[in-house]
Amino acid sequence: MKIHREGYPTIAVVLVFLALVNFAVGYFFPHPLLSIPIAVLSTGFFIFIVSFFRIPKRQHTIDASKIICPADGKVVVIEEVYDEEYFKDKRLQVSIFMSPLNVHVNRNAVAGEVLYSKYHPGKFLVAWDPKSSTDNERHSVVYKVDGRQILVKQIAGAVARRIVNYLKPGDIVKQTEEFGFIKFGSRVDLLLPLGTKIDLQLNQTVQGGVTVLGQFN
Repeated sequence: MKIHREGYPTIAVVLVFLALVNFAVGYFFPHPLLSIPIAVLSTGFFIFIVSFFRIPKRQHTIDASKIICPADGKVVVIEEVYDEEYFKDKRLQVSIFMSPLNVHVNRNAVAGEVLYSKYHPGKFLVAWDPKSSTDNERHSVVYKVDGRQILVKQIAGAVARRIVNYLKPGDIVKQTEEFGFIKFGSRVDLLLPLGTKIDLQLNQTVQGGVTVLGQFN
């Protein structure tokens, strides 16, 4: 398992902060009934923070005929929606909720060309609020693959307030390669052509870069 490069600054700040807290407690309140619990809680919290930025070793699914899940988490939406941002028509939306315990790396669902990549400032509603797809801070990317287009949207939530996206229009990307990161969880939406065959169920747990989401009609 590796640690994502986006995590090093956060991990360093947390480590220094916890070290100072433990030093202060040990210096001013040296009683073991206080210093030992603080040390245990600090260690647990530090491990928790490090886990946010883990990149586990996995065998990714590479299949040009399939759409692969771009994120770890739980499927919370499978429904037809009207896209006002880019397509201006009806699309099939699949949403994956990323909890703080999930891996937070986001991966390309398909191989193809990036047509559109845009950051949108916004609110920080909880990720399961339906309005979070359109009102929250987010970053949208449109891929073109075999004449079809899909939109993948990274959405910030009440806790996740740092979206990282590495793509720009004109990029040619490979399936399951990393394209971004959402610090401390949130959600990822996919807007797919109507008629796309979905191989997932609501509340199903999925792995980014591994689980097959579906395939084009």
